Amino acid sequence: MKPFTAEEAIFSLKCYAGALLALYVSYRIGLPRPFWSMTTAYIVSQPFAGAVRSKAVYRLIGTFTGCAVVVYLVPLLSNAPVLMTGAMVLWVGVCVYFSVLDRTPRGYLFMLAGYTAAMIGFPSVLAPDAVFDTGLARVEEISLGILCATLVHTLILPRSVAPIVLAGLDRALKDARSWIGDTLLRATDERRRRERRTLANDITQLRVLSTHVPYDTNNIRWTARAVRAIQDSMATLTPLVSAIDDRLIALTPEGEALPHEVANVLTRVDAWFEQGTDASAEDTAALRADIQALAPPLNATTDWRGALLTSLSARLLALMDTYRTCLTLRATIQAGVRGRRRALNEKPLPSARNVFHRDHGIALLSAVAAGIAISAVCTFWIYTGWSNGATAVLMAAVFSSFFASQDNPVPGIVQFLTYTILSMPISGVYLLGIMPAVHSFEMLAMTMFPVCLVLGMFLARPAVFGKAMAMLFGFLGTLALHDTQTADLVSFLDTYTAQVIGVGSAALVAALFRSISVQASARRIQAANWNSLSGYAAAERAPDARSFNARLLDRIGLLQMRLGLTADNEKAAASDALKDLRVGRDIVDLQRIKNDLPAARPAIQTALRGLSVFFHDRPKMAPGEGQTPALLACIDRALASVISIDRDSAERAQAVVALVGIRRGLFPEAQAYVPGGFSVAVSESAA
Repeated sequence: MKPFTAEEAIFSLKCYAGALLALYVSYRIGLPRPFWSMTTAYIVSQPFAGAVRSKAVYRLIGTFTGCAVVVYLVPLLSNAPVLMTGAMVLWVGVCVYFSVLDRTPRGYLFMLAGYTAAMIGFPSVLAPDAVFDTGLARVEEISLGILCATLVHTLILPRSVAPIVLAGLDRALKDARSWIGDTLLRATDERRRRERRTLANDITQLRVLSTHVPYDTNNIRWTARAVRAIQDSMATLTPLVSAIDDRLIALTPEGEALPHEVANVLTRVDAWFEQGTDASAEDTAALRADIQALAPPLNATTDWRGALLTSLSARLLALMDTYRTCLTLRATIQAGVRGRRRALNEKPLPSARNVFHRDHGIALLSAVAAGIAISAVCTFWIYTGWSNGATAVLMAAVFSSFFASQDNPVPGIVQFLTYTILSMPISGVYLLGIMPAVHSFEMLAMTMFPVCLVLGMFLARPAVFGKAMAMLFGFLGTLALHDTQTADLVSFLDTYTAQVIGVGSAALVAALFRSISVQASARRIQAANWNSLSGYAAAERAPDARSFNARLLDRIGLLQMRLGLTADNEKAAASDALKDLRVGRDIVDLQRIKNDLPAARPAIQTALRGLSVFFHDRPKMAPGEGQTPALLACIDRALASVISIDRDSAERAQAVVALVGIRRGLFPEAQAYVPGGFSVAVSESAA
């Protein structure tokens, strides 16, 4: 085991200070369960001040919401305990559903609203007349823990998320530059795939981490919009680089060399990227002119090679613009961190909204599993008349909520249960041996300090965070018996039995009804991609391109995280998802410009309808199935219609680029497009 660092020790001390402050205030104002405050303070503590503050806001709102629901429901249904239990189960299930859907810190609002209601409501089943007092006390205890932890982590040596976010941005830009260079200079396929996977993971992790930026204590909180904008721009890089890679492959069939003029331009483009912000305006303008010169004039005789060069030229120009935007935004963020807030207001910074992947099926399954677990423990409680049954129900509700977003919640729940049980000897020694001899708050603080200090330092290590939190949860949760003046061996064992039954029931139900395999989860993510593409192709209006890029890139990151252990599957799934991203962006472009090309609009609309049907049916297809000559003919007919327009325009060129991208994405093995020909032969492997 690595020695503890000073940073870990400071974090542990801050956690203990916040928890001790919450415990002290709880005792001073006479709250009935002060150790709930201390436990809550540890639960909300995070290494970064921004993460503590962001979650604290939503935890407070969720706590108040859960209490309000219980205070309303319990008196209303006090004469029908079974019906009241059913209402509570329904409420927790709904909260679990929305907490799984929302992968931002806002998800804590729903989670807390659910299990806070369970924490207050189920113990009130047998004493409904005291529900308001119980609810008020729990809200005060939990809120006090949240506020004290937030106060300490904000004021005492706050650790900013800024260095991590800025380092993540720089790493993502560096990885993007490496992938661009490998693509332009034609590095090996494996190296290009590795760079692509690295960049996708960088952007996904950065997007999750940066949700805490608006709540940070550093000046970086003023740059939140710029951070979102640069993430969107980096997400746009992915389909652009992938499209350039594909066009270069199409231009070099059977290993042929690139045309000299293309290879020369690619070398100069790579040098331009290497210069970064040092590239002069004159050199940039000259390079852009040479890139534009690669594209031949479009007319009715334009062949497949000409269309490919047109697409390559457009994507190279877009890549240069997007990369320059990333560098500009990075400089803007740096200026904002240094306190130059004027730089943030020089121009609007559009960014994507609502970009995280949402799986309604998994969310519903999680809600049902939580409801079954709570109902099963409630049934056992009712039929046995167990005095501590409410604790078991509470544990089932809490742990069905905590791990609901995981593909397989069972390992996490079982690990938590295991380390909670391992904390039993420590808890027993303190509760039955040490606590009876403690007669002042100062002595209490000193006696708990060694255990809390060590476990707090483990909390700072992501690899063992779950284990340390389980030990703390078991330790502090058991000490709560001291609040009720029932600190004896019987109540101690009864409480641990309730925890084991509640947590074990959550694990058992999750194993039976909730767990899905990595492969099944990956298939669901890909199916969500295809459903989105079907909807985009059928839409009357063009969707927002930024949000589309960000959402599909998020799904690519989720695919890679799930399939990382199975390399062959990972390569195939990530490659398919990246093709979907390219094709989807081209569909979005077609939707945006189709009305500006009235002569070609009918053919474009027919191709879009064919694409919508194809992606709608794709989840039920085998690989390669559905890519019929009829669909290819629709795409070629649309391409011919666009090329045949006798008026030169930017929209015409963009439509050619989009149709070339769709054709290459879905029919990479098809024979070359024939000018003026609507029936195109397709190789056996593509058909």
